[in-house]
Amino acid sequence: MGGKFTKLDPMQVEVPDIDALLNRDPYLRPYEKEIRRRYACFKDIEDSIEENGGGLDNFTKAYRYYGINIQPDNTIICREWAPGAQQLFLTGDFNGWNRDSHPYKKLEYGKWELILPPKEDGSPAIQHLSNLKIVVQNGEGHKEDRLSPFATYVVEPPKEEGTIYKQKFWNPPQTERYIFRHKKVPRPKSLRIYECHVGIATQEPTVGSYDNFTDNVLPRIVKLGYNCIQLMAIMEHAYYASFGYQVTSFYAASSRYGTPEQLKRLVDRAHELGIVVLLDIVHSHASKNVLDGLNRFDGTEAGYFHSGPRGEHSLWDSRLFNYSEFEVLRFLLSNLRWYMEEYQFDGFRFDGVTSMLYHSRGIGQGFGGHYDDYFGMGVDTEGFVYLMMANHMIHKFHNDAITIAEDVSGMPGTCRPVTEGCMGFDYRLAMAIPDKWIELLKHKSDEDWDVGNIVHTLTNRRWMEGNIAYAESHDQALVGDKTLAFWLMDKEMYTHMSTLSDQSLIIDRGIALHKLIRFVTHTLGGEGYLNFIGNEFGHPEWLDFPRAGNNSSYHYARRQWNLVDDDILKYKYLNNWDIAMNHAEMKYGWLAANPAYVSMKHDGDKVIAHERAGVLFVFNFHPTKSFTDYRIGVEDAGTYRIVLCTDDQEFGGFGRIDKSVNFVTVPEGYSGRRNYVQVYIPSRTAIALAKF
Repeated sequence: MGGKFTKLDPMQVEVPDIDALLNRDPYLRPYEKEIRRRYACFKDIEDSIEENGGGLDNFTKAYRYYGINIQPDNTIICREWAPGAQQLFLTGDFNGWNRDSHPYKKLEYGKWELILPPKEDGSPAIQHLSNLKIVVQNGEGHKEDRLSPFATYVVEPPKEEGTIYKQKFWNPPQTERYIFRHKKVPRPKSLRIYECHVGIATQEPTVGSYDNFTDNVLPRIVKLGYNCIQLMAIMEHAYYASFGYQVTSFYAASSRYGTPEQLKRLVDRAHELGIVVLLDIVHSHASKNVLDGLNRFDGTEAGYFHSGPRGEHSLWDSRLFNYSEFEVLRFLLSNLRWYMEEYQFDGFRFDGVTSMLYHSRGIGQGFGGHYDDYFGMGVDTEGFVYLMMANHMIHKFHNDAITIAEDVSGMPGTCRPVTEGCMGFDYRLAMAIPDKWIELLKHKSDEDWDVGNIVHTLTNRRWMEGNIAYAESHDQALVGDKTLAFWLMDKEMYTHMSTLSDQSLIIDRGIALHKLIRFVTHTLGGEGYLNFIGNEFGHPEWLDFPRAGNNSSYHYARRQWNLVDDDILKYKYLNNWDIAMNHAEMKYGWLAANPAYVSMKHDGDKVIAHERAGVLFVFNFHPTKSFTDYRIGVEDAGTYRIVLCTDDQEFGGFGRIDKSVNFVTVPEGYSGRRNYVQVYIPSRTAIALAKF
């Protein structure tokens, strides 16, 4: 993370070092006052939590206070925050759905409490899996049935009972609780992320399960060489087609894939296999659903959200949190702690950070890179400071935790420590990279690709701020867009992906460029790499969840593993390349190394060459020209050998390169390097050379 603080224990005071940020980037000095103001706002909240919230440790365990919690003696204590409510009641199977018999007692500051002693036989008053509702009497005296914001298990009702989710009391016997057996994985130096969705991780036209993912998909991920999974759509969402981005129950792991214990088993098995597990967290907004969401929980427009226009996202049709409200901070920060301690997640990818950072929510706002965009009145200080506090808390209690920001704006200091007046993320998603590849494939012929511009896009990132590079993610896989494979090969994938079919120039080009695009992104684009489930083998077609517009079909809401497993199909070539690429990174560690030195970006030849972690990478993007004895500069003298080649036949190439050849450097300066080698580099081919 950098900066001047060292963590000796969880309660150590961190020393601010904003000058470190300003010395590293002197162009930020005109904005020093604003940076220090933000840090002061963060400290004010931290001090308030210490004075009024019982300290950060206690404050971020609100799930032990709120919601429906069972005590060691089987007493059940129910508490909620509903400042606008006139009265609260608890109803359910336990009291025959009497909506008046169990009123909550009103406490200070909008809190409500209900204590249910054990039955005469000592058993809890509410049994495991009993249905519950909270009855909220609003200011006008009307009663509404609601789900607790802290509900930990909610389920979709049978179709004949409607669409409103049901809250069930999750309190299984000790014999049925999953016990974690494996420690969390130490934070990897190189992060190779497999972005995935449990529900689509089956080839059957149905919703995949936690158990299916644990038993069948995790082994694939290990074989591919990824050391991190990023689980999407885990927080419960009533609308499956929202991809998990319209959250209705923040503390409930989605029941459509299985039980909380089955999710724990998934995480534990991943740790056993050496895989870090990140959660795609949605704290940027919440579903507008009233009866099974947070919206209007206490009967008012406000509560957890801003009132008026500031509380609504016009494009997402969702509610926006009021990050200045003390109980909202408690709710959200505890939500992070809940997933890290109850489910043992190793960190988070924060969705929609741009919306949190700007009053415009990023709508219609162009970010040209001028610092005025990031330090003016358009920045939402409350959202910014919440993210500072979230990262501060996460790293305070879990030193190896990983946080990633999904921010399209490029806010300076996103991935610098909170003590530097910054947000404290470990990485940000390099969102300009996939946009560049789509732009080229959509609008440019191969001959018109500007390799200098490609290199600029791949290397244009702030020094000492980690980036996660990716050629495509779930965004490009969704219906309405196209994956790289589809942009490259489209309908030819239905007729010419068999090794027995006639040769297709479109398929040959597609397979070659699919490998080159991923490889140059992997080696040049960041300090981590991300791939979306199935894209490693060029999964055909788009991703579309069952909805009214497709007759509720699961045909496109699945992954066709049979395609990559069929030895007669060419998908195996792309999959083999992904394995080779990740395992080479595992050996040489270029993602953990300093950014690459680019010695060649020849637009006429379409050749890119760069060095990173002692490996020399050479790319020939030219559609027709191959080059013999092509001179490439290299800093370190010695004998090199090809360790990776996209043209190998096992990767669907033509086998034009003899990998047994040694390349001895010539001690003569070239392209800004002390030495050079001469290589054969065929068209649409990439090679990696390392000393031996």
